[in-house]
Amino acid sequence: MATHTQFSVFLVNRPVVLTQVCRALAEAKVNIIALTMMDAMEHGVMRIVSSDVERARDALQQMNFTFTEATVLAVEMSNKPGAAADVCEKLASAKCNISYMYCSTSGAGGKAIGIFKVANMEKARKALESKRKNNRDIKIKKRQPARR
Repeated sequence: MATHTQFSVFLVNRPVVLTQVCRALAEAKVNIIALTMMDAMEHGVMRIVSSDVERARDALQQMNFTFTEATVLAVEMSNKPGAAADVCEKLASAKCNISYMYCSTSGAGGKAIGIFKVANMEKARKALESKRKNNRDIKIKKRQPARR
């Protein structure tokens, strides 16, 4: 099953902190595939899927950031209205709960990449690989080999 490791980085909500995380990843030569940032009054959570899990982990540890890791699906979709709805519909039809999702439109060939945190990876993979309507527009994104 094609999956990615996602880092959830817990940050103090101050102007320089997000810059520090992004700079640390850049200096470690880690490309960010997808990112989302959510905030509260005093804290934020930055979720990142990167090109190199080991380098990203090392950079975050060296900066003493608190983070967790989770397994997520990276789903390549057509970059058009309704593509995310089609993926969500397939997962819902398979009774696979989506905890959260976010997207990047930086995929190859103008495709969008949807990052899905689901309750059951195997059930989600089977649902998305089935031969149902509009499946030609949805692919489980293959994990890129680590670049060193």
